[in-house]
Amino acid sequence: MMTLPILLATPHFVVLNKPAGLAVHPGPADGPSVEDFFPELSRRKDGPWLAHRLDADTSGCLLVALRKAPLLAAQAAFAEGRVVKTYWAVVVGGPEADAGEIRAPIVKRSTAQGWRMETDASGQPAHTSWRVLGRGDGLAWLELTPHTGRTHQIRVHAAHEGWPILGDPLYGRPGEGLHLLARSLQVPVEPPISATAPPPQAMRAALSKCGWS
Repeated sequence: MMTLPILLATPHFVVLNKPAGLAVHPGPADGPSVEDFFPELSRRKDGPWLAHRLDADTSGCLLVALRKAPLLAAQAAFAEGRVVKTYWAVVVGGPEADAGEIRAPIVKRSTAQGWRMETDASGQPAHTSWRVLGRGDGLAWLELTPHTGRTHQIRVHAAHEGWPILGDPLYGRPGEGLHLLARSLQVPVEPPISATAPPPQAMRAALSKCGWS
């Protein structure tokens, strides 16, 4: 059984470097999930718990609380917007400007084929800020900060702007795997949590085209 890389460990929290393709919760397909690895982190009855979520296709920083009290403290920080999350994405095309804001409400749509998130004036407010870190070969390397926590927010906002994330099977063109990394996480608990995830191997070729080294 594989183990998950740990970016940071304290007596109360662990920040995992979640690989792309691994769900955080067990799903109907009965495949592996992050929660399968919890016995390796703690064998106490009062934990561990996921403090937040990442899409299965997204890699990077994932916070796990090892006790109930720290879990509640982290959840409060997320709910109050005090957690700082940054993402790296490689997008197709890219914005003309070097930085900007996206404010586009998001709503969930369900069909017989499944569900997806869409921008719509009737949806919940959603706000993402971004800046360009590099460009090359028809791609752009972006750093994005979500200020709200809507499902698939960064993926939907990027597609809404006309520069979908490379390899996004839902909102762009499938193919090379979703080029989206939960790059860093800062959580104002005691002691404060600060972690940074390295780019996964699957993103490095595209990042290099945009100037990453």
